[in-house]
Order: sequence, then structure tokens, then C-alpha cells
Amino acid sequence: MSKYGYSIDQLMELAGLSVAESIAKEYPKGKILVCIGPGNNGGDGLVAARHLSHFGYQLSLYCPVKPKKDLYRNLLHQCNAHCIQEVEDLAVAISEADLVVDAVFGFSFKGLARPPFDKVLEAMRSTDKPIISVDIPSGWDVENGDANGNGICPDMLVSLTAPKLCAKGFKGRHHYLGGRFAPPAMVKELGIPEYPGTSQCVRLEKYRCP
Repeated sequence: MSKYGYSIDQLMELAGLSVAESIAKEYPKGKILVCIGPGNNGGDGLVAARHLSHFGYQLSLYCPVKPKKDLYRNLLHQCNAHCIQEVEDLAVAISEADLVVDAVFGFSFKGLARPPFDKVLEAMRSTDKPIISVDIPSGWDVENGDANGNGICPDMLVSLTAPKLCAKGFKGRHHYLGGRFAPPAMVKELGIPEYPGTSQCVRLEKYRCP
């Protein structure tokens, strides 16, 4: 997207907003735990958490590794300013949540999760709470899906910009597309569906390969 003049923080803001709107369309207001990873996927989760707090949900964050880059530190600071609590005990936090947002790993993930994130994925695999994955379910390969059998099985997947190939293996109830920032040339190239009205997300009834 850089060739179109977009900065990473612009894209992250729009992506996170679309994740928050997708969640609000399908789940009633309640307690949401957002599990944050070390990269862009985690940044999207932090933005989504802030917007969800504006939408009236009760938010908490689990960040097993504190962000080092200024962009992510600023996003976390914004969440703190919105009185979004950081939690230390993941098991307790999941048990108290109504929903869990998986913002741990994105499309660059390969192989197996390393500590401490392996324990985060294990906890999400073990819960019966609905999980919402940002762009790609954590532990999945961007093309081959849950090839190692160590990924999670989310109730909702919010694909960003366009669904990745692995999305054909998604078996949950709700599949949304978000990230309404693609210029016309990219929309045409990827076959991105039309967004309704002023919405930042669109529900996908079936897998749409770009």
C-alpha cells in the first residue's frame, strides 16, 4: 500500500476500526479480552480495542511482550488513556471475558509459535469462548491454513484488504472483510466486493479468493 501513499499507522487505524465494527455487528455488548502480538496484527488489535471501548464494550488487554516500537507504544498508551486495563493472568482473563480477540500473529507467521506466545495460542485453543481473529487465525500459514494443527478455530474471521488463501479453511460462523482503503485499481485487481453505504466492513457469505 505504500506505493499509493499510505502510511502504516493510517492503514492500522482503518483496519482496527473495521475489526471493531465487524464485532459490533455480530456480538452484543459485553466483556472483550484482546490478545496482542508483537507486530502489525497486534497493532490492529490495539486500535480495535480503543474503538470497541467507544462502542460501549468493556475491554481488557493481554500483552505478553511489551511493545518496543514507538507506533505500538503509542497505541498502547492510547488504550491506557481510555482506561482499558492490561491483565497479567491470561487464564482468569479468558474465563471472565465474553469474547476473545485474537490479534497475535498475522500473514507473516511461519512454523510454530515460540514462548511466550505458544501459551497464548494454547489458552485460546482450550476455551469455549467465541474468538475473533484479525486477518488470519493465529498459528495458521497464510496459504496453507492450520497445516501444523496448532492454530486456533475462531468463531469470526475479519480478513483485511482481501481474504488470504488460508481463509478457505475457515469454518466459523462469521466472515467479514475490512480495511476499506484500497484504491480503485486494487479493488479491480483483487475483486474486492462493494462495501455497503458508509460501513467499514462487509460480510462475506463464502470464501472469496482475490
